[in-house]
Amino acid sequence: MTSEKTSNPIEPFLLLLKDAKGAGAASVVTQAMSAPNVYVFGEILDLPNIQELGNGAHAPVYQLLNIFAYGTYKDYKANKDNLPELTPQMLNKLRHLTVVSLATRTKCIPYSVLLEELEMQNVRNLEDLIIEVIYADIIHGKLDQKNQQLEVDYAIGRDIHDNALAEVIGVLTQWCNGCEGVLRSIEDQINRANNCKRQHNQLKAALDQEVVNIKKTIKTTQQQDIDEAMVTDSRSDLTMATEKGGKKTTKPKGLRGSNPGKLWK
Repeated sequence: MTSEKTSNPIEPFLLLLKDAKGAGAASVVTQAMSAPNVYVFGEILDLPNIQELGNGAHAPVYQLLNIFAYGTYKDYKANKDNLPELTPQMLNKLRHLTVVSLATRTKCIPYSVLLEELEMQNVRNLEDLIIEVIYADIIHGKLDQKNQQLEVDYAIGRDIHDNALAEVIGVLTQWCNGCEGVLRSIEDQINRANNCKRQHNQLKAALDQEVVNIKKTIKTTQQQDIDEAMVTDSRSDLTMATEKGGKKTTKPKGLRGSNPGKLWK
């Protein structure tokens, strides 16, 4: 029997956090931020015992978790003095998440922007990091070394902060309006197509009726010609018969009233 791979890599941490409090909960959260396959943290942030960490000795861990959920490497650098030190694994993952955030804003990210956002000086190291991100399957794309940029085809979605909901609603509203516009355009095209089809059918019906009428006219004309020819032939035959019936046989005038016996005397 083969074991199935966990569909959601955050589930083991959610189970560990179910009854964890204080330092125990902070320790599990730190492990989750270091785990290689965990890139979404909203479910952890929603736990009541994790929200309690925001008002105590472990508040820095809670703030760091918020940066891993919503922020970038620059956000960490801006608040570094008030946050826990990043382990190499955590630093690498935060840079991965920063690349994802940049990929959601533009599909072509120049190396110069990546170097600045990630605070990396070496292009070779930057390309190695991007290859890691692609192999982690959190973005799909390719390196354009000639033009010194990352071309992005796909990026996973990150957690959405409550403050960003208005922006999300605005984007979705624009998308809905665009869809409605496309639907109206499609309906207009359908109506035009139906009108063209109706006009075509009407024209075809008129042409078909015209053909029928022409055929009837031709048939009637032919019949009239045949009838007239028959009448003409009948009249001709009758005339000839009349002429033959009206002729009389005549005798030689020299023989009328003579005596045959006298002729032989």
